[in-house]
Amino acid sequence: MNLNRNIAPPIRPFGEIGIIHPEHRVMKNGIPLHVIQAGTEDVVRLDLLIGGGLWHQSQPLQAMFANRMLREGSASFTSSQIAEKLDFYGSMLELSSSVNCGFITLYSLNKHFAHTLEVVADSLKHPLFPGKELQVVRHANKQNFLVNSTKVEVTSRRRFNQALFGSDHPLGRNVEADDYDRLTPDILRAFYEKHYHSGNCKVFVSGKVTPEIVRRIEEAFGNEPWGKVAQPSTMPAFQPRQTTIRRHFIEHPDAMQSSLKMGGFVIPQQHPDFLKTRVMTTLFGGYFGSRLMSNIREDKGYTYGIGAGIVTYPDTGLLVISTEAANEYMEAIISEVYAEMDKLHNDLVPQAELDMVRNYMLGDWCRSYEGPFSLSEAWIYVETGGLDEDFFTRSIEAIQSITREEIRTLAQRYLCKENLIEVVSGKKVS
Repeated sequence: MNLNRNIAPPIRPFGEIGIIHPEHRVMKNGIPLHVIQAGTEDVVRLDLLIGGGLWHQSQPLQAMFANRMLREGSASFTSSQIAEKLDFYGSMLELSSSVNCGFITLYSLNKHFAHTLEVVADSLKHPLFPGKELQVVRHANKQNFLVNSTKVEVTSRRRFNQALFGSDHPLGRNVEADDYDRLTPDILRAFYEKHYHSGNCKVFVSGKVTPEIVRRIEEAFGNEPWGKVAQPSTMPAFQPRQTTIRRHFIEHPDAMQSSLKMGGFVIPQQHPDFLKTRVMTTLFGGYFGSRLMSNIREDKGYTYGIGAGIVTYPDTGLLVISTEAANEYMEAIISEVYAEMDKLHNDLVPQAELDMVRNYMLGDWCRSYEGPFSLSEAWIYVETGGLDEDFFTRSIEAIQSITREEIRTLAQRYLCKENLIEVVSGKKVS
């Protein structure tokens, strides 16, 4: 077979694209259990979702540390025993907290699942929040915070969120160094007791899920109520208080380069325009061949990378444009961003460019959801975002059906220069 490497292979349209749906169950105590049967290897991922995050905390860092401290000691295991047992059985435990949820994620071999589940169950249901371990974790995180607080990217992001939401909003209330010192075992325990219980939990398991694994999960979490059971946590109402100041600058006299954040409020992911607006935003600045990258990186050489995307939060979304570049290029970059917006407002995109974006997004979609563990992330995204099970089908349809005219209309509607906040953090250039 003779292969001519000067001729690109033909581009073929995608065939039918599908995603495995979870099997929905309800355990005896009312906890939903979502089983994603996928994969051929004897390994599973277990996710426990607790309805309590940054949005629900009474002081900064409370939600994150209440979740993080679950692995630092329980009724049956010390922190070192938890670490040693998980390591011995080749398992991995991840603890994280978002705007509206706490996550406990376990990766385990099937043959050791019973042993690792015992550790996770005791850590979740009977944590101790020991003071000595809290002091160590708190100190390490505070030192990282102090180091990161000197970085231009971090200071621009903090000012950006504060400018859009206001300092009284959970998303605009920036963490300060003293907030770490205010954390105590009692404060973390109060958050835990309010939100971590069987009435406020959902479970996902994916991989090669056997009946024995399901039985173990039901025994550990689903037979009896646990925790101080109450109604599921609700989302308190907070109204953003956006500043009227459009340009913000944070001085870093010794900075070699500046960080730029631009953006403003757009539509939430439940809005009918959201899925096609995401295609438009990808074309604008969401992948390596985007308009912003082609102009500001490839043509002008101002930066190594610039991106734009929609960040979703409860009841709202943010258009965020972000880059870092030499201090002297900031004004030129901002001008070019607005120039690219004007082009999308005024001109139809070439069909070849739209086809490229469409193929990129479909290919990225297939790569993202081809494995059992990424399927868990996909369905957890649907669950935590309050979306329906047709979300992925509608996403594919939006990518495949969007037209050049719709791209222009959506750009005119949602790429609005007059609504954007600009934040530059770096060295002032005279």
